[in-house]
Amino acid sequence: MKKVVIVTGASSGIGKATALQLIKEGHTVYGAARRVEKMKDIVAAGGKAVAMDLTKHQQVHTAIQNIIDTEGRIDVLVNNAGYAVYGAVEEVTYEKAKEQFEVNLFGLAEATKAVLPTMRTQKSGTVINVTSVGGKVYGPLGAWYHATKHALEGWSDCLRVEVNPLGIDVIIIEPGVINTGFADAMDHKMDEDNDGPYQAFKKAMNNMMKNTSNPKQASHPSVIAQCISKALKAKNPKTRYVAGKMAKQTLMARRFLSDKAFDKMFVRMVKNYGKQ
Repeated sequence: MKKVVIVTGASSGIGKATALQLIKEGHTVYGAARRVEKMKDIVAAGGKAVAMDLTKHQQVHTAIQNIIDTEGRIDVLVNNAGYAVYGAVEEVTYEKAKEQFEVNLFGLAEATKAVLPTMRTQKSGTVINVTSVGGKVYGPLGAWYHATKHALEGWSDCLRVEVNPLGIDVIIIEPGVINTGFADAMDHKMDEDNDGPYQAFKKAMNNMMKNTSNPKQASHPSVIAQCISKALKAKNPKTRYVAGKMAKQTLMARRFLSDKAFDKMFVRMVKNYGKQ
C-alpha cells in the first residue's frame, strides 16, 4: 500500500538511499534535511524536499504539520539524521557534547512527537529509528556518540511499549560499517598530537575511519535502505533489524565476550591500525 513517508537526514548516505528506494517503490516520500540543495535527486525521482534543522524544534513541528496538512496523513517516520562527535572525553567540550545529544536524541524525539498525534488518530503508523551497532557496543574516543546511540536504543524500547497498543510500530535499525561519508561529516578532536596522552588512539581511529570509504570494508547505504524497505513490507515487523558490514559479528562478540575481553579487542585494534 502506498504510504506517506518522512525521511530525516535525506541529503546524504542512508537517508538519501532510503528516500530513493521508497520513491522507487511508489510511496509518497518527503526528504528532510538542513541542506535542501543536496536533495535535488530526490525531487527528480518524484519525491519532495523539506528544510528541517532538528535543533530548531518549532521548525520541526511546523514542517511536519505542513506535510500532514498536505497529505491528510502520515504513515512512516524514518528518524535517520545524525552525526558523530569524536574525541577523548577529557578534550571534547560540553557544548559539542550537548549538540550531539540535541541532534541524535532530542531533535529526533521532537520529530517523533510531531507525528504521534496523527498516527494515534489513524490508529496506525510506523516510527523507524536508525541507531547503530554503536548503540550496543563502545570504542575509544566515541563516548558522546555512543552515549546518544545507547540512549536512543532505550528510548525506542520505551516508546514501543507506550504506542504499540495504539496501533503504532516502533522499529530499530542497527547498521554496521556503512560507507556514508560518516568520517567526513564527523565533528572531531582527533588531531594526532605527538605528545598528547591519547595520540595512539587518535592515530588508530583516524586510520580506521578512512577504511569506511573502502567498498571492501564498508557496505553501501542501499543495504540499509533495503532493510528499511523490508521492515515496512513485513506484516509483523521485527523489533530490531541488523545489517551492514561487521554488524552481526560485532554484536555477537559483545554478547559473548566479557567487558575485559572486549576492551582487549580494542587494544589489539589500536596496535593494528596504529601501524598503518
